Amino acid sequence: MNVLVVGAGPAGVYFAYLAKREAPDWRIRVVEQNPADATFGFGVVFSDRALEFLRADDPSTYELITPQMESWSDLTVVHRGTPVVIDGIGFAAIGRLRLLRLLRQQLATVGITPEYERLLGSPAELEGCDLIVAADGANSFVRRSGDFGTRITHCTNKFAWYGTRRRYETLTQTFVRNEHGTFNAHHYRHAPDMSTFVAECDAATWARAGFGSRDERATIAYLERVFAEPLNGERLVSNKSIWRNFPNVRNERWSAGDRVLIGDALRTAHFSIGSGTRLAMEDAIALAKALREEASVPAALAAYEAARRPIVEKLVAAADASGAWYDHFPEHMNLSPRDFAWSYIQRSGRVDPQRLARTSPRFART
Repeated sequence: MNVLVVGAGPAGVYFAYLAKREAPDWRIRVVEQNPADATFGFGVVFSDRALEFLRADDPSTYELITPQMESWSDLTVVHRGTPVVIDGIGFAAIGRLRLLRLLRQQLATVGITPEYERLLGSPAELEGCDLIVAADGANSFVRRSGDFGTRITHCTNKFAWYGTRRRYETLTQTFVRNEHGTFNAHHYRHAPDMSTFVAECDAATWARAGFGSRDERATIAYLERVFAEPLNGERLVSNKSIWRNFPNVRNERWSAGDRVLIGDALRTAHFSIGSGTRLAMEDAIALAKALREEASVPAALAAYEAARRPIVEKLVAAADASGAWYDHFPEHMNLSPRDFAWSYIQRSGRVDPQRLARTSPRFART
C-alpha cells in the first residue's frame, strides 16, 4: 500500500512508525513543511500516568520516552499570592523537540526519514496514494482539500507560549491582577533546567495593556513585571511566542475518500487539560490498528472512527469545559484562594468532590 503522511509532529511520526513496523512492505512517505528541528512552544504535558497507555502495545517507545520525562504528584494554584497545593494530581512533561527526536529515532528503526521543508501547495500533490493521513495540525492543508464538515471556533482569551530557566517543582497556575486587569501563567518544568511558561489574559486586559502595539521585547518585559514573583529573577525565553486565541477544531467526518484526519487536524483539546499530544498519539495507535485488522482502507477508516469517537468526544467535552473556565477566570478570582482552587480543580467536570476525596485527600480535608 502507498501511504502519504502529511505532517511530522507526534501524530504523523508515530503513526508512520507503527504502520511500517506492522507492514514492512508498505511504502510510507512522511512530508513536513518545516525544517527538522523547528518546533513551536516548549514542553508538552501529559496528565495522570503520562505514557502508561503505551506500556502494553509499544513497550520499546514507552521505555525510550518515560525516563526522559519530568514528573510530579501535586499541583499548585496561586491566587492573591497564596499557594494552595492539590495533592495527587499527577503530571509528567517533556520538551516538545525532545519528544519529536525520540519518536523520529523510532521511525528510523523502520527505515523512514521524513522529508522536511516539503510544502504542499496544490491538492493535485495528494493524488496517486492509497491513503493520505492528515497529521498536519490545526491549520491542516489536507483537511482544507476535502469535505470533512469542519468547524473552527476560538476561545476568547489571549495566550502566548514562553519558556524560562526557572525550575518549578510542580505544575503551577499563578493568577495575578495589576492596573490593566487579570493574568494567569501555566508553568511547569519539562527538563531539569527548563520550564514551560504560558502567559494568558482575557481580551479586555490584553487591550488595556497595549499588547497590540508592543513588540516582542516590550511584551516580554511587561510579562516579566507581571509575573516577577513566579519568575524570581529569571527571564522569559521566546520561541515564536506570539499572542493567539486557542482554536477549537471540530470535524463532522473523520475521513473523506482516501483521506483521514488524526491529531490536531482532527480536533484540538484546550492545552489546560494536558491531553493534546496524548490524543494525537492514541489516534495514531487506533488508526494503525484498524488498518492492520481490516480488509480494506474504507473499512479501516470506519473502524478507526467508531473506536475513537466516543473516547475523543468525552475528552473534548472536558477540554471545552476547561477552556470555558479559563475564558471566565477573572470572575472566578473573586473567590477566596481555597474556594478558587476548588473551582479550578472541578472546571472540566471530570473531578467531583467524591473523586477528589480519593485522589487528593490532604486537599479535600482542609
